[in-house]
Amino acid sequence: MSDLPKHVHVQEEGPREGFQIEPGPIATADKIRLIEALAETGLKHIQVCSFVSPKIVPGWADAEATVEGFKARPGVHYTALWFNEAGLNRALAFRDKLTIGGSISLTASEGFTKKNLNRTHADNLAAMRKQTAAHLANGVAVTRIGVMAAFGCNYQGDISPAQVVKTIEDGFAIAEEAGVTITDLSLADTMGWAIPPRIERTIAEVRSRWPDKRITLHLHDTRGLAVANAHAAIKLGVDRFDATVGGLGGCPFAGQKGAAGNICSEELVLLCEEMGIETGVDLDKLIEVGRMAEAIVGHQLPSELIHAGSLDAFRRQAA
Repeated sequence: MSDLPKHVHVQEEGPREGFQIEPGPIATADKIRLIEALAETGLKHIQVCSFVSPKIVPGWADAEATVEGFKARPGVHYTALWFNEAGLNRALAFRDKLTIGGSISLTASEGFTKKNLNRTHADNLAAMRKQTAAHLANGVAVTRIGVMAAFGCNYQGDISPAQVVKTIEDGFAIAEEAGVTITDLSLADTMGWAIPPRIERTIAEVRSRWPDKRITLHLHDTRGLAVANAHAAIKLGVDRFDATVGGLGGCPFAGQKGAAGNICSEELVLLCEEMGIETGVDLDKLIEVGRMAEAIVGHQLPSELIHAGSLDAFRRQAA
């Protein structure tokens, strides 16, 4: 356990990830209310929306109105997601409010690339070259390579660590052509195929090639193993995780209706607290925001913790 990090960074994606998949419309005011409440918990990174086509993701047709409407809290980084130059331009209109960073986003599964983006792997490499150039032309630093379906795919089956490494190599080739320096690697278990041994093998393989790069994990809880996978990664020193309050969200292109969303933010914070690792997040406040999220969407969310309450709350009662 000597590699345990002293602090784990929880990168909250509940608003963006959650509201993109809800079948019914979510009021802009409710989106704003959730974003502002999350910022009161101690979270320092909140992904607030997707700048994507409303024909494909109607849940974010009000992206501009949402960003315009929330009151930014000092010290909190607000981010957004986009997949093309049109989305980038929409995000740049809010450069005074959003932290705009560039990423080379690839997928270890060509089957998922086709479902998610309607592109082949070669098409996606070309698109990422173009997008990287667009980022740089607009003064946006590109420092990250992201790999979706890094642990398995509903369309292509198991994904080996070697496939992940090859995909990252493709990303570094684009970065080298563009003259940018990559500092961060993000590995996404987009469809919930990861188990702890697979997490360990993939991280070991990636670190053996790029030991100086910081790793972020994006874990889905499709099969109830997200917390176990986070625990395995934390023991290896991984200190950055994407998460969603209440377990909001899910991938609309994963081909698995009703699958759970990301690891629940509050459950990740509880895990860290019980391991003696700081997150800077007030867990009881975050649980209350999870309950707010559940009320906003109008159905039960995957998080058990928003119903059970924190251990410290019961410790205080027992004292």
